Amino acid sequence: MSMLEKTVVRSSESVLATNKVLRNTYTLLSMTLLFSALCAGIAVRLNMPPMGMLITLVGYFGLLFLTTRFRNSGLGLLFVFALTGFMGLTLGPIISIYLSIPNGDQIVMTAMGGTGVIFLGLSGYALTTRKDFSFIGGFLMVGILVAFLAGLAAVFLSMPGLSLAVAAMFVLLMSGLILFQTSQIIHGGETNYIMATVTLYISIYNLFLSLLQLLGAFSNE
Repeated sequence: MSMLEKTVVRSSESVLATNKVLRNTYTLLSMTLLFSALCAGIAVRLNMPPMGMLITLVGYFGLLFLTTRFRNSGLGLLFVFALTGFMGLTLGPIISIYLSIPNGDQIVMTAMGGTGVIFLGLSGYALTTRKDFSFIGGFLMVGILVAFLAGLAAVFLSMPGLSLAVAAMFVLLMSGLILFQTSQIIHGGETNYIMATVTLYISIYNLFLSLLQLLGAFSNE
């Protein structure tokens, strides 16, 4: 086999591997989103109280660690559903609060629709243009850390203005993370579909929460 033929074969294998990761990622993402929505619906139906920041953070980071630890085995799939199901349960009480206010159902549906439009639009853009967004990785990491710390400060110091600013930051950062992760899959930077799914799920989750908070503020509720 000539060098050219070997290059063509390697290129074809790379494309097939990328398409497999992309297909598996979006399949698993769809399943986890449905499962998370089911858990959120159960929490709303049962009128579950908020879990509290400590339980939420410990549960999130604990399950994220286990998912990452077993990302190359069947246990990784179990833990990714445990993670997204847990996050759905934490989301339920928040949705219940918004549903209890005037026009709350419209706020929730608008946030949900906005999240879907943003995700599909950004993913479609990255997939069709095939641009490499790896250059924004460092900026996103620093930005998310800063926004996370600012969000904690807003909670402990009871600063609604800072909280809204953090929500706006997260809308931009999560939009960038969707572009970055989709680009990573396309260009072979991410070969593990479980971790790709987790990243996209977290982006969608935070994007929805941020839009919910901003829409609630804009509606004076």
